[in-house]
Amino acid sequence: MDRNRKRVPGFAAVLLILLSHMTSALEVPLDLPQPPTITLQSPKDYIFDPRENIVIHCEAKGKPHPSFLWTRNGTHFEVEKDSKVLMKPGSGTLVIDISGEKAEAYEGTYQCTAHNEHGTAVSNSIVIRQSRSPLWSKERNEAIAVQIGGSLVLKCRPPAGLPPPVIFWMDNNFQRLPLDQRVSQALNGDLYFSNVLPEDTRSDYICYARFPHTQTIQQKQPISVTVLDNSPDGERRPRFMMPQGTTSTKMVLRGETLELECIADGLPTPEISWQKDGGELPSSRMSFYNFKKTLKVSDVNEADGGDYRCTATNNLGTVHHIIQVTVKAAPFWVSAPRNLILAPNETGILTCRVDGKPKPLITWLVNGVSLQNAPEDHTRKVDDDTVILSNVQSGSSAVYQCNASNEFGYLMANAFVNVLAEPPRVLTPPNRVYQVITNRPALLHCASFGSPIPAITWFKDSQTSVKNGDPYVIHDNGTLEINVAQPINSGKYTCIATNNFGIKENHMYLEVKEPTRILKQPEYKVVQRGMSAVFECRVKHDPSLIPTMTWLKDNRELPDGRFEVNMESLTIKDVTEEDEGTYTCIMNTTLDQDSASAMLTVVEATPPPAIVYEKPDPPTDLELTDQTERSVHLTWIPGDEHNSPTEKFLIQYEDLLHQPGVWINLTEASGTSTTAQLNLSPYVYYSFRVLALNHVGYSQPSQPSSQYRTNPAAPDENPSDVQCLGTMPGDLAISWTPLTGFQANGPSLEYKVLWRQKDTGEDWSSQNVGNASQFVVSGGPVYVPYEVMVQALNDYGSGPEPEVVIGHSGGDLPLSAPDSVQIMVHNSTLAEVHWEPVSFPSVRGKLEGYKVYYRRESGLHETEEDAEQRERVLTFSGNRSEGRLPGLQPYSTYNLTIRVLNNKGEGPPSPSKTFKTPEGVPGPPSFLNAINPSLDTLTLQWGPPTNNNGRLAGYTLKYQPVNNTNELGPVKVMTFLANETTITLGNLNSSMLYKFYLSAKTIKGSGPIITEEAFTVMDTTRSQPTVETSKGPTEPPHPTSPITQSPHPPFHKVPPVGPAFGKVNTSMLEDGAVISWEYFGHHKNVYVEYIVENSKEDWKQELVNGSHWHMIKGLKPGTSYKVRVVARDPADPAVHSTDEVLVAVPAVANRQVDIATQGWFIGLMCAIALLILVLLIVCFIKRNKGGKYPVKEKEDAHQDPEIQPMKEDDGTFGEYSDTEDHKPLKGSRTPSNGTVRRDESDDSLVDYGEGGDGQFNEDGSFIGQYSGKKEKDTHEGNESSEAPSPVNAMNSFV
Repeated sequence: MDRNRKRVPGFAAVLLILLSHMTSALEVPLDLPQPPTITLQSPKDYIFDPRENIVIHCEAKGKPHPSFLWTRNGTHFEVEKDSKVLMKPGSGTLVIDISGEKAEAYEGTYQCTAHNEHGTAVSNSIVIRQSRSPLWSKERNEAIAVQIGGSLVLKCRPPAGLPPPVIFWMDNNFQRLPLDQRVSQALNGDLYFSNVLPEDTRSDYICYARFPHTQTIQQKQPISVTVLDNSPDGERRPRFMMPQGTTSTKMVLRGETLELECIADGLPTPEISWQKDGGELPSSRMSFYNFKKTLKVSDVNEADGGDYRCTATNNLGTVHHIIQVTVKAAPFWVSAPRNLILAPNETGILTCRVDGKPKPLITWLVNGVSLQNAPEDHTRKVDDDTVILSNVQSGSSAVYQCNASNEFGYLMANAFVNVLAEPPRVLTPPNRVYQVITNRPALLHCASFGSPIPAITWFKDSQTSVKNGDPYVIHDNGTLEINVAQPINSGKYTCIATNNFGIKENHMYLEVKEPTRILKQPEYKVVQRGMSAVFECRVKHDPSLIPTMTWLKDNRELPDGRFEVNMESLTIKDVTEEDEGTYTCIMNTTLDQDSASAMLTVVEATPPPAIVYEKPDPPTDLELTDQTERSVHLTWIPGDEHNSPTEKFLIQYEDLLHQPGVWINLTEASGTSTTAQLNLSPYVYYSFRVLALNHVGYSQPSQPSSQYRTNPAAPDENPSDVQCLGTMPGDLAISWTPLTGFQANGPSLEYKVLWRQKDTGEDWSSQNVGNASQFVVSGGPVYVPYEVMVQALNDYGSGPEPEVVIGHSGGDLPLSAPDSVQIMVHNSTLAEVHWEPVSFPSVRGKLEGYKVYYRRESGLHETEEDAEQRERVLTFSGNRSEGRLPGLQPYSTYNLTIRVLNNKGEGPPSPSKTFKTPEGVPGPPSFLNAINPSLDTLTLQWGPPTNNNGRLAGYTLKYQPVNNTNELGPVKVMTFLANETTITLGNLNSSMLYKFYLSAKTIKGSGPIITEEAFTVMDTTRSQPTVETSKGPTEPPHPTSPITQSPHPPFHKVPPVGPAFGKVNTSMLEDGAVISWEYFGHHKNVYVEYIVENSKEDWKQELVNGSHWHMIKGLKPGTSYKVRVVARDPADPAVHSTDEVLVAVPAVANRQVDIATQGWFIGLMCAIALLILVLLIVCFIKRNKGGKYPVKEKEDAHQDPEIQPMKEDDGTFGEYSDTEDHKPLKGSRTPSNGTVRRDESDDSLVDYGEGGDGQFNEDGSFIGQYSGKKEKDTHEGNESSEAPSPVNAMNSFV
């Protein structure tokens, strides 16, 4: 849109302003009111195909959306009344259905108007014509005879079609006739022969006309030509056949194509040449056709007028013809009128500048009406091609039409004047990111709209105003151009649009990227056939752009197959001769690309040389780019890898200012990289070098890069590890880890130390300290909290805001002791102490806790000389006010004091407090020995407890026998006075093991027990006092007595006398071999070992601790085994073993008779069943008669002796039984021959020492320790696993 406006009264002034200001194009947003604008219309000359519908386009936009009207041949065309004509909804496009109609009826001149409340726009006049392809007029062609060497013209004269047809000559076989310098076709379709030859004789010269719209072809009647040789023409000079004469004229319109042709006869065939008199031929727009007989000049302009000379030449002479060319011009635009957007009271100008030859006539219309017929408007002034609108007002919007015409055509343009008052708006989307490659131009757009037209201003990074001038150019449409973009131009840009009604800004971002550059180009390769070829193509590109690598072979895509493309290489496997060629790598990013090529040559295979692996060569060509204050881009070219791929690159730097000569590792890059972004620090003189690492090792360092100095700046960080500690009372020592010279960022590094008391509201005190690491503040109060900060400074400013560190000034020993000490005694071993904590100021340091000192002065039954005098200390951390004192000695007097503790030491003690502990249970007797065993007596001796813990009241002794099967007998209990320490027990069973439990007691109860086991036979007595825990093989029969272990002097032990093992018995069951033995030793580990007889294998071993029998399972039938029982103890090097016994496993298991299949057994069962049935019948009869069945009396008379309780003094073991058939009956012993009785119980025994939790019977006897199960009801029957036998069956009925 064109906007040229000023409030000036005179026309000359307005014209001057127009000439001095550039016009600009504006688009009105469609949400604002605006007159119609034609957006699409059909061409002025519309030739339609009668086989298709006629579609005449007319589209327009506007606000509100315009309505459409049509005229045909200058009169209103009522579209709605013609059923064959349809106007598309929302547009003015007409669709005319001409099927079944005469198409000629719709030929004519059409014009469309688009109208809304703000104006009317008018389309071009569109001439609608039907395409035509008429038939050839009927004619009879005479045969033509011509002498050899003579010239000939065959006329075509095609019918006049619309549009004109395309002409070509063919024969009867539809083969085009060959054309050459001798035979040619003129522009009008005629066929010219400069001279004829005998081969030109034929009867099928046919001219064809192809009509483009209908795609139909019409043919002329064939022409017959006969070449005679009875009077041949001789050689002759050239003569023009067309155009004739020496001169001719040609008129052409500007912009069209000039076509000139000259065809000459002659013998030999003449050659044609062209030249322009007084000028040069326009070589860029000129072309020759038809063997230079036709000259075409495209896009003709006025300079192409003049005399064109064509020359025909053969060896007999030359002839010329001059064509005088005149160039005319239909009207063409110099400056078409543009839409105007004016604010109220503004002035605008519409210009319609056209040219043509002859000069066009310009007429103006408004809303489709000639200005002469339009309502008068005093604000409008017309001067030929200019319309001036002064002081426009709201509501005066309109559409102006400019029509320019001459004899060769016309031009018409619509331009609206829209009067609006609108604040600015920026049409370019906000926050757009523009990306451009370094050194290329960048365009930042700021399309805006407003009325009046907004003024555009630019800012960079919201601060710097951007002005016209290097490197910036601000275009009239608001676009900001940077001719040569550099990384420094990156950043945020803001464009601001301003007019009388407001201001609007828009932000956008420019990113200037590094160019893509191939650092290592692919190299020429000579590869043996069958080997692999690798082309490397290492590229540097901007890291923020996504690269795409493409490889081409001979500028075409790679064939499928043996080509492997990686990011930086191309591998061709198993190369062949077909792989030879030029390979090109192309690296593309979204912004640019780079490429490089190399050739591959394939040769015959030769023996490969040995591969030598070496360290890589150092990188070369170090280059620093994109240099900023805090970063730099380093690139390099890798050296030769020497057959070992580079794994990584190490980048080092030298600080020539602070540490010259010292190279420091900075960063690493992958082995495929050739660039790295390096982060820098201020005030450093950098020099960089790169080392490459492969499998062999590091390369030599590269040559150092050029030096890069960063400018000084304020420190980026403050000293670390800031601490404040009190060394002396009232002093505050502030320390820190100083910055290095590298971290200083500038000269004159020092530290600002700030401190103040915490929570007092006072101001900070400060002191600047040179390059030190400590500062001491003296003379302050003792142990008060301080806030401390340490900030780094240099000549260029201060470091960041430092963090606050909390510390305390120096402390001292506490001043006061805890008050109100109170002691509560919970039991004989535990007391609880409470106190009042000291005040915080009196602590004078970091409170670490309280120390409680307490000492046992004496026991209540001891003298002071016997009491333990060692003082004990308990520390309670933190600000505590109570604590517990565990592990006190019962029946004792204690003395207690408390001190507060800080980081300097302890304060004064609190007043001493005394407390007493009550009586407790005593400790275990000091020893228990069994001496003087005989066949039926044993003597026991014991010592009093080491700690009575009260007044000793006496002792309790419990004992019970243990037989060889680990069954426990009844428990007997005896009590003794405190002064009794020996007893002789009589009426004991001979050769029996007894277990004894002895405990001392006070008024608080019994203490832990001490146990002893002893035999009544002298030669098997073993005396080993033990102290048991709450669970074990021989737990004492008291569930609440704690059991502790007490040491025993060596002289209380009686070592075993005689062998550890007695007799060994064996027997076979279906499940395996049962081994039983007598054992009198004390060893911890007992094993059964066995081995196949006469075998050299190792003995197999099974652990059987705590048991006197064991079943060996999994033995092979028919095999004999040697078996022995072994006892070992880690503390005793001696190994005790039984004699080896031989166990033979039967080859076939014994098969016993199954009584269930015996006849007598079946008969017995039937008899018993019949008897039970008779008893049930009798019982039922007596019940019905009201009688009673004396069940109770029967039960009393027939009680089973197996379930009668046994007396405790009968010497039997009634509480324990065995699951195995080979164990003795209750009250019996195992016979010496190893046989067993079949009427014993089948209940199981748990091995000695492995029972479950202990329980106590009503009589105090201890049960369940040696056996894991109670005796089962005898009515459950026999649970033996062996096969049923008659004996077992009968036992089940007893």
